[in-house]
This record gives sequence, structure tokens and C-alpha cells, in this order.
Amino acid sequence: MSSQKIHRIAMAGAFAALTCAATALLHIRSPLGGYFNMGDTLVLLSVLLLGKKWGTAAGAMGAALADVLLAYFIYAPATLLIKALTALTAAGIFGLLKKKNYFTLLLACALGEIVMAAGYFLFELFLYGLGGSWESLLLTNLPQAAVNAVAASLVYLLLEKTHLTEKIQGGSLYVK
Repeated sequence: MSSQKIHRIAMAGAFAALTCAATALLHIRSPLGGYFNMGDTLVLLSVLLLGKKWGTAAGAMGAALADVLLAYFIYAPATLLIKALTALTAAGIFGLLKKKNYFTLLLACALGEIVMAAGYFLFELFLYGLGGSWESLLLTNLPQAAVNAVAASLVYLLLEKTHLTEKIQGGSLYVK
């Protein structure tokens, strides 16, 4: 197995673990039964840094694992699908945009997060009916989407400015 492939697998594992930790450890329980978390920042960073295949897998699996760890078992399969669609949307939009700057990055992340909010709205519509799904959308998922889109965009730009994006993507993370 090539060192590049080993690097990608290791980075995907690290990002899955970071996504799980950001979701499970950095969360605020909602009175509606869900929780506000910072995991989507890592879902978005995973796909932006590792690409569609590895980044989507890492972000989606890390988020779904957090649902299992927090005993939201019924959400885990939906989370796996919703976070994968979130990541793919953000990566696809960012890839289509010609100009790469903070605003296009924020737009891509925000559109990915809209997919997240819509996905949970539909899933919770099935679970709880119209009332519960609207409350969750307005009080938890949309605020979470906004905060995570901004955070992911800022962290990505910081990683770019410090040239860590190249090191994460290229496999030279050691410090000289």
C-alpha cells in the first residue's frame, strides 16, 4: 500500500474521530430532545481538506458515531446520510465556483448546512410531526448551521494561511 493511501486513511480516521468529539463533547442539549453541536464544522472541514470520497466518509461516520455514543440511536442512520449529503453539497458547490475566496467558501458551507437542516427537518417530520420538526429546525438546526458554516470557513482559511491545508492533503505533517 502506498504511503499516500496510508496517509489518506489515517487522516480520514483522524477527521472521523475529531468530528465525533466535536459533536459529542461540544454540544448543548436542546429542550426539544436534540442537541446543538459543533460537529458540522469538522464535517465541512473533512470534505474540504480530504476531498469528496474520504472527507464525506470521515465526516458522516464521525457524526453518526456521536449519535450512538450520546444514545440517539434512532438518529444514527439518518445522520450518516444527512451528513454525507451535507459534505457532498458543500464540496460540489465549492468545486463549481470559479473564484475561491471567503465568500464562496462560506456560500458552499452554508448551502451544505441548509441540506443538513432540511434533512433533519424531513426526518423529524416523520418522527414527531409538523410541530416538533419546525421547532427543531428553527431553534436548533438553523442556528447550528449558521455557526458551523462560519466556523468551518474561518478555520479552513486559517489552515490555508498557515499552509497546513497542503500538509494535511499532501502527507507532510511532521515538523522540521
